Amino acid sequence: MTPEQLRTALERWNNLSGPDTQTHRTELLSTLRCFLQALSDGRIRAAMLDPDGSWRVQAWVKQGILLCFRVGQLSSIQLGEWQFTDLDLLPPRWFRPDDRVRLVPGGSTVRTGAYIAPTVICMPPMYINVGAYVDEGTMVDSHALIGSCAQIGKRVHVSAGAQIGGVLEPPMARPVIIEDEVLIGANCGLFEGVLVRRRAVIAAGVQLTATTPVYDLVLERILTGTPESPVEIPEAAVVVPGTRLLRSEFAQAHGLGMATPLIVKYRDSQTDARTALEEALRAMFR
Repeated sequence: MTPEQLRTALERWNNLSGPDTQTHRTELLSTLRCFLQALSDGRIRAAMLDPDGSWRVQAWVKQGILLCFRVGQLSSIQLGEWQFTDLDLLPPRWFRPDDRVRLVPGGSTVRTGAYIAPTVICMPPMYINVGAYVDEGTMVDSHALIGSCAQIGKRVHVSAGAQIGGVLEPPMARPVIIEDEVLIGANCGLFEGVLVRRRAVIAAGVQLTATTPVYDLVLERILTGTPESPVEIPEAAVVVPGTRLLRSEFAQAHGLGMATPLIVKYRDSQTDARTALEEALRAMFR
């Protein structure tokens, strides 16, 4: 089925008033398997980059994934000596050498319906959920999570322990999007539709949600977002963990502050991600 045919079929089912999906399971299975294969092949995705640089959410794709959960039935999955129980429509993906994906042994799982481009490297243990899109040359390091529908660009480094949040509902909500050549440091957390533009550097330990204020020390501005329009990290920005003082009398009496991401530098064409981060951190403590 073409993407257009899949969209028409899935929207018809989702527009029905409370359809009994289990009753119609046999009829739906063929469409949903074609849909999941298209996701796994990268022919459809949960968000698309338009020519003007804006990202467009494809709600029908997320609705299709939700339909897979409604139709799926629990079944046993045998992996070597280990047995698991999950929905029969969403088993782990396997890769062949001609897929050119390195899935290193040691407890990692890529769920059916996630696109993993050639030359991606997955270090154990890590997990990539349904609807995620991981583009060429990206490294997903140990203990990293890429959540449902998250969009990861080319040559991104998702460092050890990083958590890239997923989102399925509401269908129009933007997933977390990380554009090309971004460095995501160890133990970062990016959630609730945060958008990280290309070549940005997110230092270890930075936590970003839709409404996290980000203080730009270079351009002297505060970047903010809402649940409907999550915060956006500019292209080539270098973001590090920081703090800001709280103003209440109690907070001041006890010297309390709040964790706050800071933009301390912008990469130029002559600096790679690691160099930019090291220079920025040195400058902070001179």
